[in-house]
Amino acid sequence: MTARIKAVVFDIGNVLLRWDPRLAFCPPLTPDAAEAFLARTDFMARNLRADAGARFADLAAEIADPRDRDLFSSYVARYALTVPAAIEGTWQVLDRLRARGLAIHAITNWSAETWPTGLATHPRLGTAFGVTVVSGQEGVIKPDPRIFALFCERAGLAPGDCLFIDDSPANVAGAKAFGIAAELFTTPEALETALAARGLL
Repeated sequence: MTARIKAVVFDIGNVLLRWDPRLAFCPPLTPDAAEAFLARTDFMARNLRADAGARFADLAAEIADPRDRDLFSSYVARYALTVPAAIEGTWQVLDRLRARGLAIHAITNWSAETWPTGLATHPRLGTAFGVTVVSGQEGVIKPDPRIFALFCERAGLAPGDCLFIDDSPANVAGAKAFGIAAELFTTPEALETALAARGLL
């Protein structure tokens, strides 16, 4: 096992759970229309602001077109549709790491408004991690170094004690800049190979 790694810290969306915001809007929209709606409303940028603590109602109010505004406003109520399935291969890796004696934690960019729905839809999220840092509850998002500092403080860990796993190259780079070892997630199989190379599996 890698000498200093004591804890593995997981991102959640598209690492442990599938997340696809288009699913909140299909129906009433077709997949192509949903894609156009996301682009037209700059959904991903607005969603990232929600991950940083903004409320979806306030974000919707900025949208000029009333139909788009109403559809955007439905997102929180329909959120469960956007996280339809766990990525079971990653959960299996997580369980193997825990069995090797590593602490398991999470840092997620996730709105405080939709996090309770995520927990209700996938109850494992409430029990799998020793420390879970939810950006929307803290008002700071990855890759801001403050979120990594907050995690280390709460977990009682030094950056060098941790390995971080995320599907965002920017978040992986942010973790590394903070002094946390990191792996870019693509597939459970690739993650397993990377962790084995580090001596963690």
